[in-house]
Amino acid sequence: MIQLKTYAFLDSLQPQLASHIGTTCRGFLPVPDEASLFIEIAPGMAINQLLDFALKETKVRPAVLIVERAFGLLEVHHKDQGEVIQAGNAILKNIERKEGDREKPRVVTDQVIRSIEPDHAVLLNKIRYGSMILPGESLFILETEPAGYAILAANEAEKAANVKLIEVRPFGAFGRLYMSGSEAEIDSAREAAKTALHNVSGIEGKK
Repeated sequence: MIQLKTYAFLDSLQPQLASHIGTTCRGFLPVPDEASLFIEIAPGMAINQLLDFALKETKVRPAVLIVERAFGLLEVHHKDQGEVIQAGNAILKNIERKEGDREKPRVVTDQVIRSIEPDHAVLLNKIRYGSMILPGESLFILETEPAGYAILAANEAEKAANVKLIEVRPFGAFGRLYMSGSEAEIDSAREAAKTALHNVSGIEGKK
């Protein structure tokens, strides 16, 4: 039995997120404004079958394929939104699920650190694949369950505010997002990210 953890359709990949995916993935690199779909399931090994369903029926290209024992994550993208939507439909049909069968995201951690200290900024810059955070900037940290929804939060936050994407990790037990910027812009990004997650319909997961 395949459990649909994350099903997140992104109508338009934002520039920083597209670049971050390109930096960290091993597949075909997406570009800004392409449509993208992230799907996370349990158990993890079945993710290979899901990707096969999408590739056989559409022209999407895969960027991300992560296989863990507990969870599996994939990403596919294309300049034509219809191709990405059809890829998702093909996957759902083959696993006998509907989009509404996905798990509803839960915010596990929601923090804003104002005027970050220089030593803290140095530590964060050592572990990031995105932009550098500078001393004095505000830092927004969001943790999600399931993990894949961190991507949706990142994309919608970037749409809404002039912020920097420091790091996003959409796999594992929890997803994590780090963004920095001025206080006002970080507050706008935080609100957009949380609203996007709140608006996702689905089944309540175990807490």
